[in-house]
Amino acid sequence: MSNLRPLPLIHRVFVALALLVLLAGCATTPPDSVLAVPAPAQKYAAIVVDARTGKQLFEVSSTAQRYPASLTKMMTLYLLFEALESGRVTKETQIPVSDHAASQPPTKLRFRRGESIDVDSAIRAIVVKSANDVAVAVGEYLGGSEDQFAAMMTSKARQLGMTSTSFRNASGLPDDGQMTTARDMAVLGMALRQRFPQQFHYFSESDFMFRGRLVRGHNDMLGRVRGVDGIKTGYIRASGFNIVTSYNADGRNLIVVVMGADSARQRNDHVEALIQRSLSPTMDGAKTRLMFAEQ
Repeated sequence: MSNLRPLPLIHRVFVALALLVLLAGCATTPPDSVLAVPAPAQKYAAIVVDARTGKQLFEVSSTAQRYPASLTKMMTLYLLFEALESGRVTKETQIPVSDHAASQPPTKLRFRRGESIDVDSAIRAIVVKSANDVAVAVGEYLGGSEDQFAAMMTSKARQLGMTSTSFRNASGLPDDGQMTTARDMAVLGMALRQRFPQQFHYFSESDFMFRGRLVRGHNDMLGRVRGVDGIKTGYIRASGFNIVTSYNADGRNLIVVVMGADSARQRNDHVEALIQRSLSPTMDGAKTRLMFAEQ
């Protein structure tokens, strides 16, 4: 026979109240989450923004100075889209490739002296191939020189509210003075979609034909996550692997920026995790603990 006796009424009331408090806490307090970070702390920066409302959904070191690498080319394209909009150029306009532009290190399309590229192909070459020679040619054409174009890029950054960005070249190749933040890159990503919706389709392209040859890109987020429709990757040794990603599906529009990753694969895994976290209603208000790669 069991020796257990019923609890006195007052004890049962206390137990019931305690259970109610516990259940209420479980219903209103989201669980903490652990997020693996694919980069050392001194290089890592990230931000997720709801592009429809401007609400910041996640950030770590988003205002810390970082090297943009080829994310720079987003601003090169912004100014080229402005030139298209104003009628200064058309998609058939031929852009000459100077010796200086042709001499840029890879990645590039490799032009010979006296050759040129039409604007439509130039846009695709910058988006898909991240071609340094083409980015510099565009800068020289629009700015008169790459230095003057870089000054135009920085001025436009200030107009857009990118308060911590300075450009020194059109490509993103290494320059100690070329700095930005994850926040500023999110601002630029949102500005490109909002200002140039008719041109934004370029950022979803993963390959293009040039002179009878198929040129493939390396933004592996395209096709990996449903709803991802751009924008741009970047890498130099000093920056690590960077990306700005646009997600647009099911009434949600996110801009995700990750900077400083140790590899493209780790960076892409992290972007996917941030998208899932940002779309999950159970994560609203949850605390996130970061586990850095160097630990």
